[in-house]
Amino acid sequence: MLKEFKNFIMTGNVIDFAVAVIMAGAIGLVINGFVADVIMPIVGHFAGGVDFANLKVVLTEASGVEGEADYVAENAIRWGKWVNTIVNLIIVGFVMFMIVKAYNKTKAPAEEPAPAGPSEIDLLTEIRDALKK
Repeated sequence: MLKEFKNFIMTGNVIDFAVAVIMAGAIGLVINGFVADVIMPIVGHFAGGVDFANLKVVLTEASGVEGEADYVAENAIRWGKWVNTIVNLIIVGFVMFMIVKAYNKTKAPAEEPAPAGPSEIDLLTEIRDALKK
């Protein structure tokens, strides 16, 4: 059973998958950092300096002092964070599209199959006709 497990783990598919998962995590961090640290400040600037993450509709104000027994936390609908998430999704999707597009350009174009010549029947027909003459 240990030998079977070793064979399973050492197959190319499992190792390739493990590498792909690790690379996807690393690329995800890079893209999320790019979106959060580069793109979102630009979007905020062109949106009039608005930080979407702070936009909310307060349903119940906080009361009391935080850390004391009578403290009640604020209850709010944080729709700005949701807008940030949607914008991040669109930007991450676009960046991934550009990465895949660049990757596809690096792949060698598929070789075109050789043009098909006349079939055997056509060749035999021509030979027959030539012999008749």
